[in-house]
Amino acid sequence: MLNLLSFRKELKSKSDLKRAEASYWFFKTGKGEYGEGDVFWGVITSEKRRIAKKYSQDLKFADLQKLLKSKVHDERQTALFVLVNQFQHAMKVHSIKVATDIFKFYLKSTKYINNWDLVDLSAPKITGEYLNTKTLKDRKILYKLAKSKNLWEKRIAIISTFAFIRNNNFEDTLKISEMLLNDKHDLMHKAVGWALREVGKKDLAVEEKFLKKHYKKMPRTMLRYAIERFPEKKRKMYLNGSI
Repeated sequence: MLNLLSFRKELKSKSDLKRAEASYWFFKTGKGEYGEGDVFWGVITSEKRRIAKKYSQDLKFADLQKLLKSKVHDERQTALFVLVNQFQHAMKVHSIKVATDIFKFYLKSTKYINNWDLVDLSAPKITGEYLNTKTLKDRKILYKLAKSKNLWEKRIAIISTFAFIRNNNFEDTLKISEMLLNDKHDLMHKAVGWALREVGKKDLAVEEKFLKKHYKKMPRTMLRYAIERFPEKKRKMYLNGSI
């Protein structure tokens, strides 16, 4: 029988101590760092995805909530893989009510979606894809998240817009990027720069219009990510402030 107990048992059985030890450094779990308090089992991502697929039809919101509240990073991440699978299935079979319920559950769970990998694997595929089907009015939740004092809610706001970028819809990405220009955290600098780079892949002129307006005051890391794919000569001009 597939249930929460068997899920946890199977996931933990795939632990790798050496991989877990490396994760404590990689995800910045030291005192005062953003991942402080996280516990790692070192389960490889392919195993997490396999287990998530296996249990996607059996785990309910109550089970996923328990997993998301876990201190074990592997449990939270695999729970989010399950949630993404459930959301994608709901959208595939046009079950808007189920998709809406998952979207609402996700937003109520942001406290536990508390590392960059957890945000990045889930925000575009749940929040982004759900809002992709809605009007601009419905997307106001992203602007609320972008104003949050919580680092991860702000990251959810910008990373969710990747779903819009894929459809050549850049407005929200640019507006939220502008809101986050003065953010102090390096992880937000990387996220915004990454988003701008993705805009540039679709429409370089749109990205450069934004950059020419803001690049001189952008954090250096944000700018470097945004111009990563530019020709070397143009990249140096941006970095030297000579555009």
